[in-house]
Amino acid sequence: VFESNVEVIKELEGRGMLYHKEKMLHQYPHCWRCKDPLMYRATEQWFASIDGFRKEALRAIDEVQWIPSWGKERIHNMIAERSDWCISRQRVWGVPIPIFYCEECDATIINEETILLLQRLFAEHGSDVWFERSAAELLPAGFRCPSCGGEDFHKETDTMDVWFDSGSSHMAVLEQRPELRWPADLYLEGSDQHRGWFNSSLCTSVAVRGTAPYKAVLTHGFVVDEEGRKMSKSLGNVVYPQDLIDKFGADVLRLWVTSADYRNDMAVSKKIMGQLADTYRKIRNTFRFLLGNLFDFDPDKDSLSYEELSLLDRWILYRLHQLIQRVNKAYEESEFHIVYHAVSTFCVVDLSSFYLDITKDTLYCSEAADPERRGIQTVLFEAGSVLVRLLAPVMPFTTEEFWGYLPGMKTMAESVHLTDLPQANRDYLNPELEMLWERILSLRDEVARVLEAARQEKVIGPGTQANVFLYPENEEVLKFLHQVEDELPAIFIVSGVKVHEVWEAAPQGALKPENGLPLQIAVAPAPGRKCTRCWLYKETVGQSASHPDLCERCIEVVEHCKEESREE
Repeated sequence: VFESNVEVIKELEGRGMLYHKEKMLHQYPHCWRCKDPLMYRATEQWFASIDGFRKEALRAIDEVQWIPSWGKERIHNMIAERSDWCISRQRVWGVPIPIFYCEECDATIINEETILLLQRLFAEHGSDVWFERSAAELLPAGFRCPSCGGEDFHKETDTMDVWFDSGSSHMAVLEQRPELRWPADLYLEGSDQHRGWFNSSLCTSVAVRGTAPYKAVLTHGFVVDEEGRKMSKSLGNVVYPQDLIDKFGADVLRLWVTSADYRNDMAVSKKIMGQLADTYRKIRNTFRFLLGNLFDFDPDKDSLSYEELSLLDRWILYRLHQLIQRVNKAYEESEFHIVYHAVSTFCVVDLSSFYLDITKDTLYCSEAADPERRGIQTVLFEAGSVLVRLLAPVMPFTTEEFWGYLPGMKTMAESVHLTDLPQANRDYLNPELEMLWERILSLRDEVARVLEAARQEKVIGPGTQANVFLYPENEEVLKFLHQVEDELPAIFIVSGVKVHEVWEAAPQGALKPENGLPLQIAVAPAPGRKCTRCWLYKETVGQSASHPDLCERCIEVVEHCKEESREE
């Protein structure tokens, strides 16, 4: 066909009718299989008119939740500008177009009588009955042409556009099964389906039912390689899910799905999966730490009430129940990447780097039944029971394993997947507590800066070797410091903290905070020796002949353990 272009141009030149000629590079459709250019051929087709229900379809779009929200404008513009729908295809096999033609007058035959009979035959024998039987066998007995009275007919040979077929699935599936309901709660597909399934389903439903066949529509991008290229066997860049599962485990693959913002194309590779595996290990290690420190905790006997908890314990509960609110909202709105980032940040930052780091001394070194330790365990149990349920939809295997070891959970439900998502306790979401902790954390940052300066000057080594001295410059700051004074050594992870009166002058070398807090901070080596058990520097170390390397607290704990061992 393209060889004729040369002859056509010659003919135009010969007639003096050629104004200009040149080769142009432009987009042109090609066969997806063999990659050869396509040739267009005009043929008669069947069309469905959109104009008859276009306004109703546009109204129905407004009644649907579109995720992401830009999907609404996209499909709205498509429907508003859509021409008539060509529903016929010239293919050997497919869903037949149920039309007959009169051999005498070529009249088109499609009416209630013929459709009802075909409906019954299709229900009994499937759509292949159209190809297996003659026109006479598919028409009612004694049927005659309404136009000329003819008795001979032939069938339409075109088949239905597959989008008309799939676009009718809401009726074929939802309306035919009593356990399902119409309209669908959610249609979920790739972003290309605004022009495909979402579009055709909307058109068929509005034409027949006057409303959309779905309550919500979620669209996602496509999986691409690390460089953002479409995966193709010819490029050799296909990443197979089974290979990733074999190497990293199913939960890591599911974690990747959750971490990716599905609204855009999502890159995947073994390198990317390796990064997700690191996050998975951090979450799993958090679970391991929780279990390791709940080995002697019975939630029915050892839990403390909220009023008995320390400020630190209440703060982490505040953060935990903020997390519940955020994650539940993200699940509800299908913002799964927010679930991933919120939970991983809580595990790594709020728990591991902050709360667990601060509370290790109490967990490891205090009496087993010490109220402060039981308070921390109460929080760890609450955190574990919340995190395992928040992550159950994402990491079903890991959470099920964790559920089996978490104290008391088996009495709640045999499986974590038989429980509901946790709900936030509003009693824990105290805005006054948040304001207090904003000040504490701001102070902690400044103390850390001063400790680091002292460390650089070789005044101290680790933080446990230091005592911190705070010199408030007004009564309001003094009141704040006295309110939290007992908990500051643990929060700063130092051996001791002393809050001075307003009238006491700070020593030379004390530093003022960079954030403007009206106080001064001084650091000095803690007096006494290092306890070999808790690593804190205490003046009581060396006062016991039987335990010369332990502080007073650790001696009491060790002696109590000995007594319990003798009783057993």
